Amino acid sequence: MQQNTKMRKPNIRISQSDHARLSALASTVAARNPEASDELLAELERARVVADGWVSAGTVRMGSTVTFKPDTGDRKTVTLVYPGDADISEGKVSILTPIGTALIGLSAGQSIMWTARDGRRHELLVLGVNHTAAEGEAAGRLAPASPIAASL
Repeated sequence: MQQNTKMRKPNIRISQSDHARLSALASTVAARNPEASDELLAELERARVVADGWVSAGTVRMGSTVTFKPDTGDRKTVTLVYPGDADISEGKVSILTPIGTALIGLSAGQSIMWTARDGRRHELLVLGVNHTAAEGEAAGRLAPASPIAASL
């Protein structure tokens, strides 16, 4: 049985405000970083955009802390941030990195194939998502996160 080398990307959800901010960011960096801009715009284009406050707590959005298991080894935990806040030594990954772009909009239990800067393809599985509610956010409308078993 042959494996399908072109896996379909999982469904993702992004809030209206994250979508607007990220679209503006992608447009701003397009001239100096066209690859990152194009990748981010492609993810934004395929995302289901939902009203702010209606993205479940288990969905990766800007500021989320994500625990995932890459195909390259042990689980990792990172926080998805804007480029100016990125600091890998603190586990803060920019949305403009290939892995940052791959994570946006995913939910616990979803996996995605992504291409690293060196051209190699990788897969990651989101194990859990933690997001501190922003001021004024309707936390009561957020669905609970559903982390994957810690044994993975």
